[in-house]
Amino acid sequence: MAIRAVIWDLDGTLLNTLDDLAASTNAALEMNGLPLRTREEVRRFVGNGIALLIERAVPEGYPPEKTKKVLGDFVTHYAQHNRDTTRPYDGIPELLAALAARGIKMGIVSNKIDFAVRELSRVYFGDLMQVTVGDDPSRRRKPAPDSVLEAMRRLGVDQAQTLYVGDSDVDVMTARNAGVTGCAVSWGFRSEESLRQAGAQHIVATPAALLALVESL
Repeated sequence: MAIRAVIWDLDGTLLNTLDDLAASTNAALEMNGLPLRTREEVRRFVGNGIALLIERAVPEGYPPEKTKKVLGDFVTHYAQHNRDTTRPYDGIPELLAALAARGIKMGIVSNKIDFAVRELSRVYFGDLMQVTVGDDPSRRRKPAPDSVLEAMRRLGVDQAQTLYVGDSDVDVMTARNAGVTGCAVSWGFRSEESLRQAGAQHIVATPAALLALVESL
């Protein structure tokens, strides 16, 4: 295998976090007297970090200073409720174990707030992830390559040795911008058609298919 490291997106790729994200979004909206959003609306809003999630969730034209208050309420609620319903997708624990057994290094790169990335990785994946890189003001968010390049540096791998896996057009662009092989998963928050339209290099529908792809590269 030429691939020595797999870097993962988190939400919609490893973990189904949608219900907890929707619950915290609506809790923050309700605290501020704003109309609630459906689960499918929140699905469309995620992918670019929580600040943009909240900007998309508040009504059009809502004042920026009040949007910051909604964002703060979201962060407070999500810190306490980010594991209420969140679970790994079926087959993910087995896939990660199989990759680790093959000596593949792994890490997570997410636009999610950094404390949540670290906590969720620790709880659900233990020591399988050698690196976690969440949203940090010192780095540009995906689809900029900064976070993936930082994870590669910490893992000690180069572009030819790295596979980046995600579930959205943002992830497709991130892999391209980082100069690494990219794979999109169709079990997450975006449709297979949208991933094709984004120009995904590879698309898989199951964790087993992803393992086969890693072994073929």
